[in-house]
Amino acid sequence: GDNAVVIAMACRGLPYRQRVWGMILGAGVAVGHRVIFSAVVATLMTMAYLKIVGGLALFYIAAKLLVPDDPDESEAEAAAHLWRAVRIVAIADIIMSLDNVIAIAAAAGGNMALLVVGLAISIPLIIAGAALIMSLLDRFPILVWAGAALLGWIVGEVIATDPVVANWLKANYGPAVAHQVEIGS
Repeated sequence: GDNAVVIAMACRGLPYRQRVWGMILGAGVAVGHRVIFSAVVATLMTMAYLKIVGGLALFYIAAKLLVPDDPDESEAEAAAHLWRAVRIVAIADIIMSLDNVIAIAAAAGGNMALLVVGLAISIPLIIAGAALIMSLLDRFPILVWAGAALLGWIVGEVIATDPVVANWLKANYGPAVAHQVEIGS
C-alpha cells in the first residue's frame, strides 16, 4: 500500500502515457529493491542512524510530493518528469522497503522460489493500487494531503524504530514508553 501511494503521488502530474510508464517502472523498481534488499536487509536494519537518515529523506520526499507539477509542459519536459517520478519512487522505496523485506523473507521461510513468486505477484498489485489511488487523487485532490500524512506516519515509524532512538527511549523513559512510541508511530 505505501508503495502504491508513493507511485500514485509521484506520477499524478504526468500526462496519461507517462503515468502508465511511471507506474510500471516504479513498480518494477519497487520489486527490484525487494529482491536486492532480501540479501542484505538484516544487517542494514541494525545499523545506527540509518533509519533516522532514511526517515528524514522520506519526509523530504513527502513534502516534495505535495507540490504539483506544472501541467503545461513540452514532451521533453514530460519525459524528464517521468524519470523524476521514477527516481522519487526509487528513493522512497529504498527507505520504506527495509521493514517490508523482513516480513517477505520471514513469510517465505527461506524458500527462494516462494520469495520470487511472491515478489512477482506483487508487481500487478502495486500497479493496480497505484492506478486506483491516482484516479482517486485526480478526483479528490484533498487526498494528496492524506497521502502525505500517511508518508509522515511512515517517517515516524522508521525513525522511532532506529536502534539509536529505540535505545534512547528505553534508557530515558523505560521499555513501556518505547514500545508505545513504536506502536503509535
